Amino acid sequence: MTAKRCRSTADPAEPLSDAELLIGLVVSPSLSAMLGPEVTTSVRKILVQRYPGVRWQLKMAEDRLVDPPTETLDLLEAARNRVLEENWDLAVVLTEIPLKTGRRPVLTQSYPVHGVGLVSVPTLGAVHVRQKVQETTVHVVGQLLGYDAEDLNAQRDLARRAHQLSTDLDERPDDNVVQFTARVLSGNVRLLLGMIRANQPWAFVARLSRAMVVAAATGMLTLVASDLWVLAMAYGPVRLVLLAVMAIGAVSATLILGADLWERPRRRAQREQVILFNLATTATVAIGVVVFYLGLFILSWVGALLLIDEQVLAGVAGHPVNALDYAKISWLTASLATMGGALGAGLEDDDVVRAAAYTRSST
Repeated sequence: MTAKRCRSTADPAEPLSDAELLIGLVVSPSLSAMLGPEVTTSVRKILVQRYPGVRWQLKMAEDRLVDPPTETLDLLEAARNRVLEENWDLAVVLTEIPLKTGRRPVLTQSYPVHGVGLVSVPTLGAVHVRQKVQETTVHVVGQLLGYDAEDLNAQRDLARRAHQLSTDLDERPDDNVVQFTARVLSGNVRLLLGMIRANQPWAFVARLSRAMVVAAATGMLTLVASDLWVLAMAYGPVRLVLLAVMAIGAVSATLILGADLWERPRRRAQREQVILFNLATTATVAIGVVVFYLGLFILSWVGALLLIDEQVLAGVAGHPVNALDYAKISWLTASLATMGGALGAGLEDDDVVRAAAYTRSST
């Protein structure tokens, strides 16, 4: 096991040239002869050329991880376990197992929160396979670190994330869980933001069809209830905000706990990686649900304008109505619909939720 250098949160401006990232290259035994033992050297050369702000180290492991036929998420979990056991910073798995998004075959799948990327080597074809594997592996590493070629500061940001990923916080035996979590958060802000960004949380709930259908149906049913109009117009902004927070929290907790997205460290040395994973997962799910909530609010606003007659609403309210009244009705409707979405989230298959939270594919 490779020991990582410790860093102190009191000195966030440590030199980026110290970043030494250890990548585990897990190669299926059926592919090792074709790729050759020099694959790590070749990949490292490309990494050094493309991302010069990091000192790259690669370690090859010949392991199938899981026996086919298998689900892609099982391969992910096996790779994640290997990352934690070996104390690698990232891992790229070169496998002969086909990768799919739905029914569509894909070349790669990256899991930025886990620090794991998968490459389906047969998808690369039969010509110049070694060169394609090397280029694809380097591309996946960039995805895992949130590299954006269009960003002028991409190289520097990647180096900063690599530095935070490759070093551990200094140990303080008197730290409790809350204190250690706070230090992990403050000492890995850029890395955490990069993980969340690479995970595309805004698209998370869009992949959960059952939650969306149940929430939309709940919204339409509650929107035409006159009792809801009265309650919404009587509620103040504080109560409406609390209801919104409760709704978003209920769906987020249902998704995280129901699909077993929360990870627990097996050893003390894994605590920082696991806490980072849990923070990134929680942020991904919460941001996704907030985007979902805003979408429901807009849908409820449009629905209220179309379905609720102004004169009828004024008659129920007992006073002339305005845009604020419609907004409050839409606000309460979105909260109730989101709570209904918690039921739909509970009905989602665990693998569907995990795939929505973690998978990033490319053809």
